Parts: sequence; structure tokens; C-alpha cells
Amino acid sequence: MKALRIVLMALSTCFVLTTVSCKEENKVIKQVEVSFKKEGDLTLLKKGTDSIIKNLDIELALTQTERDLGLMYRNSLADNQGMLFVFPNSEPRSFYMRNTHIPLDIIFLDENKAIVSIQRDAKPMDESSLPSGGAAQYVLEIKGGLSKKWNLDEGDRIEFSAL
Repeated sequence: MKALRIVLMALSTCFVLTTVSCKEENKVIKQVEVSFKKEGDLTLLKKGTDSIIKNLDIELALTQTERDLGLMYRNSLADNQGMLFVFPNSEPRSFYMRNTHIPLDIIFLDENKAIVSIQRDAKPMDESSLPSGGAAQYVLEIKGGLSKKWNLDEGDRIEFSAL
């Protein structure tokens, strides 16, 4: 699955470069939309009670290439879907919305998988820095507005498993 995503990204890059470099007029650049591929399950849990807030299907961004691509080139994301970025260590993180077509909530989590901060309703295509506000080893991206709807707060945590 991950190899297919990398191949699709390489092919779309070659297509864009070939199309842009051609001198002919009337060339149309088709954007390839990346579709969601379930790679795991994630549960959001309320701090203190461990009651389940929400269960999500997730894609995992485990490699640097996958983390760099993130949710770019997506035109939709369902309420029960998200992407979990897994980093090798915990440190301050910063994300941006380059080539991201949908608003997102970016949830930063520490090494214990507890929320340290949330960037709510990040604007599509905006390259402004969206910092974590603390050390984070995991980052969960969900559709914009859901973290408020679900009343997510610092200290809430996640559990996840890969398929």
C-alpha cells in the first residue's frame, strides 16, 4: 500500500513536470487525487475517565516521505477518518497546509499519546506555520471542526493499532 502511494506520487510529479515543460498550448494539467487507505484503527479517549470519544479509521504516516505528503491532494475526508503521523522521538513540531485542499484540525500528542495542543480549522493551502506548543511524538489530522464538535482537550489521549 505504501509503495503504491509512493509510485502514485512519483507518477503525478513526472506528469506535472512533463506537462509544464512542454511548449504546446492548451495543455491541461490533471491533478491526481490521493484516496484514503485504511491502515489502522484509532480510539480517542477522555482524560480522567477513559470513556471513548470516537473511533477512527486511520492512515499511518511512518516514513519521512509519508509524513511530508500527509493529507495533501485530498478533496475529502470522512468524519470517521484521519491520518496519524508517527515520529521517532518527541520534540516541538510544526505543520503547514501546503497543497492541502480541506480544512483540518491538527492534534499534537506527546510520547504517552496524550494531547498537548490542537490547531483547529487550519486553512487549506495556507503555508503559515502551525506549531505544536510543546513536545509531540504523534500528530493526528482530522477534518476541520471535529475536535471542537467532539470536545477534545489537552490531556485527552489516543490508542491505536495498525492493521
